[in-house]
Amino acid sequence: MTVEQFNSLDDAKAHAALQSCCVAPRWIDQMLLARPFVSREQLLFQAQQTWQLLGESDYLAAFEGHPQIGDVSTLSKKFANTAKLAGHEQSGMSQADEQVLEEMLALNQAYLAKFGFIFIVCATGKSALEMLELIRERIDNEPAAELAIAAAEQAKITKIRLEKLV
Repeated sequence: MTVEQFNSLDDAKAHAALQSCCVAPRWIDQMLLARPFVSREQLLFQAQQTWQLLGESDYLAAFEGHPQIGDVSTLSKKFANTAKLAGHEQSGMSQADEQVLEEMLALNQAYLAKFGFIFIVCATGKSALEMLELIRERIDNEPAAELAIAAAEQAKITKIRLEKLV
């Protein structure tokens, strides 16, 4: 769709479109208030600016819209409107061998136990081994540092999804 078409959507449809990019309620609400956008660039800029003004509770809400890396089936139960995107974004996991999948599962569980949220990474273009290496590196981070990294990864994911939307 074009930016003009997005601007012309009623609030419910625009909300659904934005929710397919990021499920954080305050981000969606602020993006709806910022309409109409004069260009794709302005929409993308506003999305980034809005994200930067949010806080921990918003980040955690956004993370809820993602499956664990390697477990796309969980997303369809929670947020069907983002399942297709997440599945494509994590396509690198589809070629992983059993050992990689098992280690990713174990690290996902340890990460969730440590940080209280799932491992968030912009998986687009990454192989299973790259994602496994990233979780290995990040699991030793301090919680505040990891939240900041995960929030930055969420911003990348949202941008990619918005670029596909308009």
